[in-house]
Amino acid sequence: MDELKALIREVPDFPKPGINFYDITTLLKHPEGLRRTVDALAAEFEGEKVDTVIGVEARGFIFAPALAYHMKAGFVPVRKPRKLPSECASISYDLEYGQDTLEIHKDAVGQGHRVIIADDLLATGGTAKAVVDLVEGLGGQVVGLVFVVELEFLPGRERLKGYDVRSLIKYQS
Repeated sequence: MDELKALIREVPDFPKPGINFYDITTLLKHPEGLRRTVDALAAEFEGEKVDTVIGVEARGFIFAPALAYHMKAGFVPVRKPRKLPSECASISYDLEYGQDTLEIHKDAVGQGHRVIIADDLLATGGTAKAVVDLVEGLGGQVVGLVFVVELEFLPGRERLKGYDVRSLIKYQS
């Protein structure tokens, strides 16, 4: 994964001083890097029976459909409020500086559906845990969560304790 990590641009002091932003757009524009990333994400749960791969707005939409294709599963988007046209389940959750809300169509995940949640980044784990709660509230079973990047110095994995959490590229500080 070092070759993929080398394709990620580090932007100091963004979005504010003291924050180091890991910009995956430089990885995405690299054809072989993108291909290797999607293949590696798919390999994480190879052989696992999965009905649905859920992508979290917005960068999760990049990886989840490709992962669903590899896994012969469906793709379901989880979006910000008022973006989905049918009846939705929603959840509000705390962010570092406020609150956010996510929505999913109520008929997107059925009782016992086996689900993988895919996103670009695991940091504090708040968004991922909210999606887990949405899926389980609809009767789905979270098989696992997969991320391109994990910031190990933040408590994301701890917040998802008890779930199968996997990531490709890890940053320790």
